[in-house]
Amino acid sequence: MNPVLRSTLWLAFFGLVLAAWALMYVMAMDMDLDLLGRPGQMGDMMRGMDPRMDMYMPMANFGPLFVMWGAMMAAMMLPTMVPTLRSYEDLMVSADGTRAGWLGVLLGYFTVWLAFAALIAGLQLALLFGGAIDMLGIARSRWFAAALLLAVGLFQFTRTKEICHGVCHSPMIYFLGHWRTGFAGGLRMGLGLGAYCAGCCWGFMLLGFAGGVMNLAWMGLATLFMVLEKLPQIGHRVTKPLGVALICGACVVAGWPLIMIPFHGG
Repeated sequence: MNPVLRSTLWLAFFGLVLAAWALMYVMAMDMDLDLLGRPGQMGDMMRGMDPRMDMYMPMANFGPLFVMWGAMMAAMMLPTMVPTLRSYEDLMVSADGTRAGWLGVLLGYFTVWLAFAALIAGLQLALLFGGAIDMLGIARSRWFAAALLLAVGLFQFTRTKEICHGVCHSPMIYFLGHWRTGFAGGLRMGLGLGAYCAGCCWGFMLLGFAGGVMNLAWMGLATLFMVLEKLPQIGHRVTKPLGVALICGACVVAGWPLIMIPFHGG
């Protein structure tokens, strides 16, 4: 294993992550938003705009939205790939893996999330023109925001979440069961891993509509949760507690009283 090439690729990987976060920050500043996604004077004006107005508005067009979501996928999802890429490196000697295969895994994974970015950009346009969110991607109704929190919270307890999280949490097992060599093999495995990851983490992206898709604080928190979910030592322990937290958040947003049930340990 060439240590110089390895270091160069890892530096480029983390440089891409930092560049994506920097781009998101610049975009938020251009939209007059603070780190919590709260609009300033110009941002308030944008929120009140009608997307059907006869003028060009970037946040009401697919191209700019796709760029924004693509950058967001890079900023949020690439950090969660570190355990997966490290697992591939562990197999590079024993299973005839290559740096080309490593790059293939990375490209395949991110291709899935770029496809997801296109899908959610289209969804944002549908929600915008349907009146569910404003021009900044913020829910117009607390009931809509609460419904998103509740749906994602409940999803944490489903069998689908369990299956997808199991693959994301243990990429080594996936590699051993689907091993392919070379760049094409890595690309194929990356596409598979990306699909499972999208099935595991799609809800965290939709929650952007609850507090604003350019809320950098929420993006950072969601990224942290997704990284924790994929850590081998603790990942399986945080999924359901996070679901409980999201359900409680839905109750708070909707104004429902939280019913505290005392626990009597044995």
